[in-house]
Amino acid sequence: MHVGAKKIAIAGLLVAFSVVMLVLSSVIETSTLFFVAAASFCVGIAIREWGLKIGFGVFVADLLLGLLVAPNKLYCITFAGMGLYVWLSEVLWEKLAQSARVKRRYLMLWLGKYVIFNAMYIPTLFFMPRLLFAGKINGLAAVLLLLVGQVVLFIYDRAYAYFQSYIWGKLRTKFLGREYE
Repeated sequence: MHVGAKKIAIAGLLVAFSVVMLVLSSVIETSTLFFVAAASFCVGIAIREWGLKIGFGVFVADLLLGLLVAPNKLYCITFAGMGLYVWLSEVLWEKLAQSARVKRRYLMLWLGKYVIFNAMYIPTLFFMPRLLFAGKINGLAAVLLLLVGQVVLFIYDRAYAYFQSYIWGKLRTKFLGREYE
């Protein structure tokens, strides 16, 4: 596989920016989720610009470097979940876009996104609750956390779509050059 020097350099910058966001999530505790989400958006940039393989490479590089550098390793686990969600959502979008038989693609995309999220979230909620909060979980708290997670997914996904469309849409020619317009 031939990867140009410019792609490698920009992918490296995305990894560096993402890791800085992971470190900042530990330093500025009040904005932890914001910084972790921003780090995961870098995976989406790589996917949208160069495809799923390079995007996955950026995700793995982010995760490994984040585990080495970030002071709070728990935030790396959160990043892993968010980055994996972004990558799997983009895989789902690619598969739906290629399939001519699928009707109501937007509905199928959202259903698939909720399946992807819940496949990661529900086991974490019930088998590793200390990753999400301190203390014990009872039935009502579990149901509330399950519902809150669905709302948070919707907000996160909308923020990702906004970032890709508007923010990265305006910044991409500054970073990538005119040939990407």
